[in-house]
Amino acid sequence: MLEGCTPWPEDVARAYREQGIWRGETLGTVLREAALAHGDRTALVHGDRRVGYAELDRWADRLAAGFAAHGLRAGDRIVVQLPNVPEFVAIAFALMRLGVKLVFSLPAHRATELGHLVELSGAVALLVPETHRGDDHRELAREVRARTGTLRSLFVLGAKTEGFVSVAELESAVPDPRPLPEPDPSDVAFFLLSGGTTALPKLIPRTHDDYVYMSDRAARVCELTADDVYLAVLPIEFNFAFGCPGVIGTLLTGGTVVLADTPNPMDCFPLVERYRATVTAMVPSIMTLWLEAAEWTEEDLSSLRLVQVGGARMPREFTARIEPTLGARLQQVFGMAEGLLTFSRPDDPLESVLTTQGRPVSDADELLIVDEEGRPLEAGRVGELITRGPYTLRGYYNAPEHNRRAFTADGFYRTGDLARLTEDGDLVIEGRIKEMIIRGGDKIAAGEVEDLLLAHPGISAAAVVGVPDTFLGERICAFLVAEGPEIPLADLKRSVHARGVADYKLPDVVRYVPELPLTPLGKVDKKALAAHAASEQEG
Repeated sequence: MLEGCTPWPEDVARAYREQGIWRGETLGTVLREAALAHGDRTALVHGDRRVGYAELDRWADRLAAGFAAHGLRAGDRIVVQLPNVPEFVAIAFALMRLGVKLVFSLPAHRATELGHLVELSGAVALLVPETHRGDDHRELAREVRARTGTLRSLFVLGAKTEGFVSVAELESAVPDPRPLPEPDPSDVAFFLLSGGTTALPKLIPRTHDDYVYMSDRAARVCELTADDVYLAVLPIEFNFAFGCPGVIGTLLTGGTVVLADTPNPMDCFPLVERYRATVTAMVPSIMTLWLEAAEWTEEDLSSLRLVQVGGARMPREFTARIEPTLGARLQQVFGMAEGLLTFSRPDDPLESVLTTQGRPVSDADELLIVDEEGRPLEAGRVGELITRGPYTLRGYYNAPEHNRRAFTADGFYRTGDLARLTEDGDLVIEGRIKEMIIRGGDKIAAGEVEDLLLAHPGISAAAVVGVPDTFLGERICAFLVAEGPEIPLADLKRSVHARGVADYKLPDVVRYVPELPLTPLGKVDKKALAAHAASEQEG
């Protein structure tokens, strides 16, 4: 495995192989087998473009040969920053076949984030779009190269530009590419980005073995077939959209992936109708927009059979609206780029689907709810979720100090999530440990207070953070979006108190805002809210 990565222990890896969990297949092999099985069937759709399975396979081969002709070698790292376009998928497969390690970057990243990814990974190359949403990413790439010391090559998706190799040049560099040596399935295929509490992301190594297995399991739980059409609403560099089951899981089963430019329902609803999309995935903030738009849209959404929603806690009042409004079965998802996936099942009881995040997609997943001393808790008790398994990392890339804190001695990953297990074994995420507010010695889960506030008529969105307080340690600050007039704090407290809640859980401060700030994935940006509350307090 690549230096700087933590492998699974040898005995554990051997057991996964003996059990047939890791099949020794690379992601490049998966595409090759799909091309042989499905030939001219449509693999990718973007706008009016359609790419067949065999065409995608040949395209990836040409690109792999082109990257090799321009100096990339197995083991090199390359930061790839592209929107949802077919080239992204073909380039990803090409690099994985070549053994070059992709580092996925968001289109929203700028010089600080890109420079961090280049330096952390030791990347020798950077690939960007020519322009995206009005920004010239070639200037951005030049700036990153000037401030970092490892970049040898710049690649661009777009017109030929001085100092860059265009993707079109890569495609034509080797007219008749020869087969490449097969990468080691246990080696790193690409790096995902962490979404934790630190300002800049850490790198998560994902191997061919673990990602093929995870995507296959996700596809099976979602009951995907070759007749399914997966609408990629989220950026496909996110784990959720790339392999849960996402792009990879859909291609594993012979289905079609439709790439959306934005998650906006105005853009996506016509795609659902035109291509008869059956499955999609999104975060709650996007689902909110879809539910509002579905009330008046004239587009036919009846083809949708399954909508995955994950990434943030959702109150029951919200989840109960999804199936009646969209006509598609809700699948609650808890997942992380680090590994573990839990899904509700299509045939689960309705109450379980509405109120839990389901069960792990693999019987080989191990998860425990533990107290502050690391002792397992019984069903119903809230504690930290820790996990290990055949597709959960054993260490972040080049982060030995952090890894000592993030993993137990026996290899369990400390997720930082507060959770409980129901008597039926379903997982319920209650919040983040970092979001636990300690007020006068009492511990309050921010998510619980948010649910209580959202139950009040006239409150459409709520986010709760802790702010420093000299006497209490922390106070509870609630940022709210009101549907009408602002509701006085005293009225909110009476409402929450009337629900039989301890007084120490009542918000101390309320701030009304037009909307809650979001991260690029659409989660509420609590770091921004906490910083705002702290600066306001200092002022």
